[in-house]
Amino acid sequence: MSNEILTNETLASYSNLSLYSAMAVFTIAMISFAVDLAGVAPKVAAPARELAGAGGPATTEAAPEVVPAPRRRKAAGIGMSLSWLGAALLVAATALRGLSVERPPLGNMYEFSLVGCSFVMVVFLGLSTRRDLRWLGLFVVGPVLLTLGLATTVFYTQASQLLPSLKSYWLVIHVTVATLSVAIFTIAFSVTILYLVMSWLETLPAEQLTGMRAKVHTALPSARQLDRTAYGLHIVAFPLWTFTLIAGAIWAEQAWGHYWNWDPKEVWTFVIWVVYAAYLHARATTGWSARRAAYLALAGYGCILVNYMVVNVFFVGQHSYSGM
Repeated sequence: MSNEILTNETLASYSNLSLYSAMAVFTIAMISFAVDLAGVAPKVAAPARELAGAGGPATTEAAPEVVPAPRRRKAAGIGMSLSWLGAALLVAATALRGLSVERPPLGNMYEFSLVGCSFVMVVFLGLSTRRDLRWLGLFVVGPVLLTLGLATTVFYTQASQLLPSLKSYWLVIHVTVATLSVAIFTIAFSVTILYLVMSWLETLPAEQLTGMRAKVHTALPSARQLDRTAYGLHIVAFPLWTFTLIAGAIWAEQAWGHYWNWDPKEVWTFVIWVVYAAYLHARATTGWSARRAAYLALAGYGCILVNYMVVNVFFVGQHSYSGM
């Protein structure tokens, strides 16, 4: 009898086709969001009105706060619609990849990238049903498209069965929660960058808010709103990462006989936890400004990038399963 076929090549090819289609759709969506931001009208102040007092000279009423000129946001609407379509195609690509190997698609860096990007889009679109996040679209779809590009060119691995060490129900629990937390941290990272930009713009004199500065200042929410959004996302992601750390230790004890083995992956997972814990502690500590704490959040995401882009690829350890 011939060797058993471990992968379904047809489903795998459909997965790749869905992924390429999603990338094409995300590209158009990214362009649409960029066009929307580029078309922001500068803020204009309402003209002052003269008020005539009874028997007295005319006085000038102070102009109200400057507001952006009203505009149609057709491009942003197109971007959101295409984001929904691209997300559906991406989820389909991820599901087909799992079906092709008859297991959760969490066995290597390529599959992790697909699942992670799917979570990013699902979280972003889910939040967009509760509030207007069209201003954030470019800064979410862009990183997702970049990650998918790396997945197809650098991280791509042929569909295959899991290594024996990964055949455990803890794979689904541990890696799924880790991927979800990284997805939320990714959106929080984008919002934090925008917060820092907006907090800088709000310190500039009005006469310096011209050209691109004026467009960005008009397009984004206030720095206070951006800071609250970023903080809320970190509040959700941090407990998930804490669970990831604990679940990983439990799985390590079952697989290797020890809860902690000083594996590079374990060490960097703990480093990430410490940095984000420092960020949340700074937010609750008197004397730390939101801007200074934001730099800790950026450092935390930098550690995430090191963990998944460097440790997974170049460090040899018990977690060396990237398939590259």
